[in-house]
Amino acid sequence: MTFSGFPDRAMEFYEGLVADNSKTYWTAHKAVYETSVRAPMLDLLAELEAEFGTGHMFRPHRDVRFSHDKSPYKDHQGGYVATGDGVGLYVQLSADGLMVAGGWYSPTPAQVQRYRDVVDGPQGAHLQALVSAAADVGLEIGGDMLATRPRGTPADHPRLELLRHRSLTASQSFEPEPWLHTAEAGRVVADSWRAMSPLVVWLADAVGPADAPAGRRR
Repeated sequence: MTFSGFPDRAMEFYEGLVADNSKTYWTAHKAVYETSVRAPMLDLLAELEAEFGTGHMFRPHRDVRFSHDKSPYKDHQGGYVATGDGVGLYVQLSADGLMVAGGWYSPTPAQVQRYRDVVDGPQGAHLQALVSAAADVGLEIGGDMLATRPRGTPADHPRLELLRHRSLTASQSFEPEPWLHTAEAGRVVADSWRAMSPLVVWLADAVGPADAPAGRRR
């Protein structure tokens, strides 16, 4: 099917789920989820596949095994395209609207070490330029960061802020607007992913496979 936007009922569904995150609510509104959330998200990912790669949807159920919050369902629906181990492109629909993101989000210790080795070397200047370019076009730079600095890193290192990262993402959020219910939503996601892609490609190359041993790459 051709993607034609997310119906207003999708936002209404999540507004109701935020107010009543229960199996009773989910069961009563499952048909709305299937037709207004799941089906359009699959259509969107299929439409973007030719340019960005095969997309997948996250499960709507939360993993509550190790969480104090036992709410059974996520208050959003996410879709992603993996470009490397723990690196990729992401889109999310919720009652708040649309969020588009990309980057390195699921680090392993070996990846963190490889990332720091590369950022500490000559290629780090390229990453700095990519991050600055992303921020200049309105993308928000985020990720998990150390509170101080990596051990052995001088306080005056020119890329100290980047070295503090243990993951690195770029994102853009859009409040619910009429265009979200049209095919324009697909163009918005594609434009954001294009803007993020240089950073995402750099990160996939820098951090490498999740289980490979760390080594200096300069």
